Amino acid sequence: MEDKKVMIKNMKMAEVEVMKDLVNYMDQQVVSKTLVQNKSVSMTLFAFDKGEEISSHESSGDAFVQCLDGVGEITIDDQTYLLTEGQSIVMPAKHPHAVFGKERFKMLLVVIF
Repeated sequence: MEDKKVMIKNMKMAEVEVMKDLVNYMDQQVVSKTLVQNKSVSMTLFAFDKGEEISSHESSGDAFVQCLDGVGEITIDDQTYLLTEGQSIVMPAKHPHAVFGKERFKMLLVVIF
C-alpha cells in the first residue's frame, strides 16, 4: 500500500493567519485542532479553559510546545514550568509530562516521532 502524502489541514493556504485565532476557548473544555498527523510529525493547536488539563502521560516523540496566549503550566518529570505568550519548551520523548491551564491558555504542539 502506497503512503498518502499528508498535508497541512485546517489552515488557509498562502494567506497570513494569526495562529492563536485558529482555535477557540470553550468553557470547562480543552479544545484541539489538528493541523498535521502522520507517522513522522503531529501538529495540533490547543485551547485550555482555566483549570482544564491533559493528565500525565508519555509520548514516543519529542514534543515542542509554543505558548500562543495566556498562562500554561507544563510538568515534565515532576518539575513544573510556567509558559506565557511567546515562550516554548520541549517535552522529551519517554518522559512523563502534563499540561494545565493555569489561566486560559492556547498552545501549538509539534511532536516529532
